[in-house]
Amino acid sequence: MKTQSRLLGIVLLFVLAMALWPAESVRAASAEQMDQAGVDALGRLYATTPVAQMLAKEAKAILIFPSVVKAGFIFGAEFGNGIMREGGRTVGYYNLTAGSYGLQAGVQDFEYAMFFMTDSALTYFRQSEGFQVGVGPSVVIVDQGVAQSLTTSTIQSDVYAFVFGQQGLMAGLGIQGSKITRINP
Repeated sequence: MKTQSRLLGIVLLFVLAMALWPAESVRAASAEQMDQAGVDALGRLYATTPVAQMLAKEAKAILIFPSVVKAGFIFGAEFGNGIMREGGRTVGYYNLTAGSYGLQAGVQDFEYAMFFMTDSALTYFRQSEGFQVGVGPSVVIVDQGVAQSLTTSTIQSDVYAFVFGQQGLMAGLGIQGSKITRINP
């Protein structure tokens, strides 16, 4: 029992350290570096997923996280920094943090983009003190099946999200909550 408690304490310290890490990495990256990384990530998404370009033409804004790091063993954490683009220009900088619990193990780095399709979803995002995915506007994760059925006439959800550019290995199932907060680089 003592060994399990000690292991749990170590895992919790690891998760806490990862959750606090983004604050330091935000200070290290300049606004220009964050802008370029976000634009580059969006370009990679467009090159591999044509439906993303179609959504971009209709989107009110696009939130791009060019690198989200996720790691865990039973308890997990993920974090990343990103930019919000409207009308082809950056209008804000954001931090994503998440914690999870469940059967999981590994480390993964991925890119993440959210396309805000309605004014109400964008307003909700801006007025939230830390936007929580899963609360508020409906978010549809676009996979190959969803992408094949999307056309300009079938866009009906508030937010469409893409996970792309995965590197590393993360396996398992878990309960997760993520939070997106505005930052000043």
